[in-house]
Amino acid sequence: MASRQMEEIQKKLAMLNYPRANAPAQSLLFAGMERYALLDWLFFRLLGDKSPFSQQNLQGDVLDRDEETARIQYLAEIAKFLGITTTVDTEAIQGHGSYEDRTEMLRLIVDLVEATMYADNPDWSVDEQVAKDIQLIDSIAEKQAQIFSEECKLFPADVQIQSIYPLPDVSELESKLSEQSKILLNLQQKVDDLASKHAYNPDEEYTEVESQLRGHLESFLETARTFNMIYTKEIRPWTHMMEVPQLHGFGPAANRLLEAYKMLLKFLGNLRNLRDSHAALAFGSSETSEEPSSVTRVISECESALTVLNRDLGVLSASIAREQGEKMNI
Repeated sequence: MASRQMEEIQKKLAMLNYPRANAPAQSLLFAGMERYALLDWLFFRLLGDKSPFSQQNLQGDVLDRDEETARIQYLAEIAKFLGITTTVDTEAIQGHGSYEDRTEMLRLIVDLVEATMYADNPDWSVDEQVAKDIQLIDSIAEKQAQIFSEECKLFPADVQIQSIYPLPDVSELESKLSEQSKILLNLQQKVDDLASKHAYNPDEEYTEVESQLRGHLESFLETARTFNMIYTKEIRPWTHMMEVPQLHGFGPAANRLLEAYKMLLKFLGNLRNLRDSHAALAFGSSETSEEPSSVTRVISECESALTVLNRDLGVLSASIAREQGEKMNI
């Protein structure tokens, strides 16, 4: 069966004026120069005059390994471009599968070339043949409900597509489309209204706000540094003595200092949120720099101060708790 089909293919090749139509069938079906030359000739009949590929003229009957690999890759790319293969399939170019599979692939390509060169009706040109084919497809598409109806019995008995999935009425689809279009229009109007009430300019500059924020942060940082220096020189030596001191008369001052610490801790926590907001604003800015901004650096220094203050706050809180416990014992 396959050999007879191959004979028909060679007859068509002769009709298409392929110069080596009488080459051995084996050489046309299996990898080699004869097969590559045939595929090249067929592909360029399909591509026509406006081909994006340039046809290669091979000299001699033997190629070295690199030339043969490049040739196969080149033909595989053309086959994918023509839609003959779904990917750049070099195995399909060399021929793979059974004898029947190889013959079938070659037959399909030859039939495509024949369809581009000859019309079914000798009185028609190829362009007229294409127009008739398109007209036939349009007619089938317009009357598919009748053609694929149960009366025609085009499907097997166990596949009744029409009865299981009835086609919706066109008027019903049009009404649904109209409803969805109205909903979409209404949503678009709401979006426009919101946009008009809350104007947003992605190119807006935040230089003035950033300058004010930087000033406040630098002022706070200077205050934190001063406080840290006072704590280090005066408070820390007192709270870190080897012998626990008696804190008589120091209770009210310590309580006020503890409240100040808590307020400072809350402020620094808000400062962290401020940094996140600044980062979000800076993300939309057109200026890009790998170095952190001055605001980010100030906040980082404040966070370092927060770590030191938190540790010292624990010491102070322990001292006050110890003092209150002694008073309760008295």
